[in-house]
Amino acid sequence: MDGRVLIIAGSDPSGGAGIQADVKTVTALNAYAMTAITAVTVQDTTGVSRVEPAPADLVLAQIDACLDDIGADAIKIGLLPSDETARAVAERLAPLADATPIVLDPVMIATSGDALAGEGVAGAILGGLVPLAALVTPNADELAVLTARRDITTTDDLEAAARDLLASGARAVFAKGGHVGAVDEPIVDALVDAGRSLRLSHPRLGSGAFHGTGCTLASALATGLAKGAGLEAAAEQAIAYVAEAIRTAPRYGAGARPLNHAHAFGQGAEKPTET
Repeated sequence: MDGRVLIIAGSDPSGGAGIQADVKTVTALNAYAMTAITAVTVQDTTGVSRVEPAPADLVLAQIDACLDDIGADAIKIGLLPSDETARAVAERLAPLADATPIVLDPVMIATSGDALAGEGVAGAILGGLVPLAALVTPNADELAVLTARRDITTTDDLEAAARDLLASGARAVFAKGGHVGAVDEPIVDALVDAGRSLRLSHPRLGSGAFHGTGCTLASALATGLAKGAGLEAAAEQAIAYVAEAIRTAPRYGAGARPLNHAHAFGQGAEKPTET
């Protein structure tokens, strides 16, 4: 087991997203996963019916318990349900940001379209956490919330919005292209920082929605950074892991399909997703 990853995120009882997907991903990629749970949700593959935020001081106590004893080689941040929690986490992690890579997945809306974060969270993330992160991993919808751009429909739009986020203080942005382009076109993600703009193209697998792809990708990225990979190598490895998790996704649930995180152990779905 190589690398320690602290995950700060919400719980998904259905196992497809959130802390559950994060732990599966980090473990499958042969690193050690720790967690600080920010919220307990009631959700399944069809939607979110309830979100119960954990008190900010409880979130910080979980972070301290992990960092003070075991330490971390990378930190992944997912759902922060309140601006109070977002500010508290930013203050706690600020002294670590230069030495420990932080991957920030600015989760605000579930795949189902249900809101997960309260009012003011976007501002707290933008002002406090974005400048600390080694990498921010928004999709097109999240980029629209975090920047002034509202119509992100092309890869050019996606890359331009990512550059806007850099101008707001981000160190690097992995802008996810899954919500951009036609269903019969490849997905093109944009990896941008001060010195580069790289487009990563890969096939769009299957049809319909999948549950937990953003959480899984961000955790795979954090694991790569924890193991010492550079941003581009970590991105390529994470894309490959998620693609295979989608390709072999099980047909569980009535809504967005969960991924097969265990494919790294040689476990495939009974009926792989059609390409």
